[in-house]
Amino acid sequence: MAAKVGLFFGSTTGNTRKVAKLIKSRFDDATMSEPVRITKASPEDLLAYDYLILGTPTLGDGQLPGQSADCDENWEEALERLGDVSLAGKTVALFGLGDQATYPDAFVDALADLHEFVTAHGARVVGAWPADGYDFSDSRALQGDSFVGLALDQDNQADLTEERVDAWLKSIAGEMGLPS
Repeated sequence: MAAKVGLFFGSTTGNTRKVAKLIKSRFDDATMSEPVRITKASPEDLLAYDYLILGTPTLGDGQLPGQSADCDENWEEALERLGDVSLAGKTVALFGLGDQATYPDAFVDALADLHEFVTAHGARVVGAWPADGYDFSDSRALQGDSFVGLALDQDNQADLTEERVDAWLKSIAGEMGLPS
């Protein structure tokens, strides 16, 4: 049986890849795909799943990888490849990494860019995450009192990552076809 959920990520330092692997470790191969670097994914790869989990780091002052840095994990380029592909009927959950101490004015801003892209292309996004427990001054990824997806800070709160991932996966399980 093919996996139900496709897991795709970009990673500049390896932290987002580690979180993607942590997420995958919670599920068997029939439930979730192996994590795939977004630079190695085609539009057809993403369209093969009804459920997607997408992860990104935030670079510098709030950029999605590829907007300001020459890196091998270029989300901006991947989104251009997706172009006008319809994500209607897809359910998407997002996770993003940022550094709330060094970049408190742009914490997990790249998460907002992914959210904007997938919603503009018709996806239904699940997995909003409360902003409680973070220390930042601004984030484009905030809607009300919650982030548009799971926000993680591997630089300053790595000790909370597993607990946050587990709670987030539990919160999205029903809407993503995941076992709870």
